[in-house]
Amino acid sequence: MAELSNDELLDALGVEVAPIHAASRTPFEERIIAGFEDIQRFFEEHKRLPVNAEGRDIFERLYAVRLDQLRKLADARTVLAEFDTHGLLGATATDSAQVDELSEEALLAALGVSTETPSNNDDINVLRHVRTSTERREAEEIADRTPCKDFTKFKPLFEQAERELGSEVRKALRFGRDATIQEHDFFILEGQFAYVAQMGETIKMASGHNDARLRVIYSNGTESNLLLRSLQKALWKDDTGRRLTSPSMGPLFSDETEPEDIETGTIYVLRSMSTHPYVAKHRELIHKIGVTGGKVETRISGADKDATYLLAGVEVVATYKLHNVNRVRMENLFHRIFSNAQIDITIDDRFGNPVKPREWFLVPLQVIDDAVERILDGSITEFAYDPKKASLVSID
Repeated sequence: MAELSNDELLDALGVEVAPIHAASRTPFEERIIAGFEDIQRFFEEHKRLPVNAEGRDIFERLYAVRLDQLRKLADARTVLAEFDTHGLLGATATDSAQVDELSEEALLAALGVSTETPSNNDDINVLRHVRTSTERREAEEIADRTPCKDFTKFKPLFEQAERELGSEVRKALRFGRDATIQEHDFFILEGQFAYVAQMGETIKMASGHNDARLRVIYSNGTESNLLLRSLQKALWKDDTGRRLTSPSMGPLFSDETEPEDIETGTIYVLRSMSTHPYVAKHRELIHKIGVTGGKVETRISGADKDATYLLAGVEVVATYKLHNVNRVRMENLFHRIFSNAQIDITIDDRFGNPVKPREWFLVPLQVIDDAVERILDGSITEFAYDPKKASLVSID
């Protein structure tokens, strides 16, 4: 790995390297920039200028008044020239009411915010109540978490990640020099799993750094929309913060043996004879995938007494002979590939206790055969299973 420069290392650690001239900004300039960034965020989110009109959101009206006042200040336009990437200082809101109809003081009063007399060094109404960039960044780092309304969609992902961590398919590494964050990454933050479900478009910050808005789902059923750099800093500050590595199965086939390797192995695919309504309806599509170093017949004997096999007899519909295969890694690989097709079914075991078998998948047999071929030729990492298409699709 190439050596990182000081700036690159600090950036990887989430430490902002601000331009030298930023330190010489006056409080006046800081507040101008911070206030303008609020307006830019509104424009980027709504794809239009803020409007000061009756019935509009009070903050939108506030931004409209602020933008109008900034346009009138030559000093403000000079300070903001390098930040005005959308040309807002020269644009006009064609559908807006006269911004002078309601001053920012009146808008603030409507919000219940008390006003204060400006000092000689703070003579600008539009920015008197604006937080500085530093204050806003600190607030961003503690983004509010809200209940995740579609958590049922993400819960299986957390369960799978936990299983993979327990079986050492994934590893939990200290969040440090590798401070990259990408969509679908898993982390441990403050003792909870955190999953990056979505990553917005890249945002160019005033400091010159790139950032992005994230949708982060937590294993306790909450979510937040903090910035990427804020998540980096939170993980860096958390002594228990960890990155979960991507599922790395290691070499499945090799010329050298490992402690868990066997000389020969068999992948087997089973079909259940269960009379459970859901299983009976989809019998041709529901399959159990496993790997054994012995005889398949021995492995499935007594299936009708084992909840793992749905307390019913099974039919062996396919087998694949392998040489020098790691059983645990192979099974985990199959289960990861088809994790989004795992059936959700609960049955009572012989003692009346509810059991949820987790190794049955709603996948056509020909797709399993395709997966085996792609494992053998090493191309499986380029594909994912699409339940809607019932096939393996290339990962873009």
